[in-house]
Amino acid sequence: MAFEMHNMDMKQGDTLKIKGKVTDDGDRFAVNLGSCADHIALHFNPRFDDVTIVCNSMCNGSWESEQRDSNFPFSKGVEVKIHITFKGDNFEIKLPNDHVIEFPNRLSLDKITYLAVHGNFKMISFKCS
Repeated sequence: MAFEMHNMDMKQGDTLKIKGKVTDDGDRFAVNLGSCADHIALHFNPRFDDVTIVCNSMCNGSWESEQRDSNFPFSKGVEVKIHITFKGDNFEIKLPNDHVIEFPNRLSLDKITYLAVHGNFKMISFKCS
């Protein structure tokens, strides 16, 4: 399953609220925010096989260094809400258990125009405000 949106207008201070359900057979999913598919400021990637969350960025098609977080509040077959706030110099990702992951805006983007959700996640709704 995949969802992709171009021409999004997420500015500093905006929060993206994503609601969805992890599939019953899910092993991983990803939420990507950036300016295009090969210029990703935030790659948010919960991995069930490693029981870890990987965050990363991609510049001109090349992945940079991963940041891992072992706080893993996701379960297969369960509906979740994820809130991602664009702070300008970083992203704050609020997980379903209220744990917050901070990830730097390595690409120094002023606004986010691209959103993609891939993997074993069925998006129910999203809102950016």
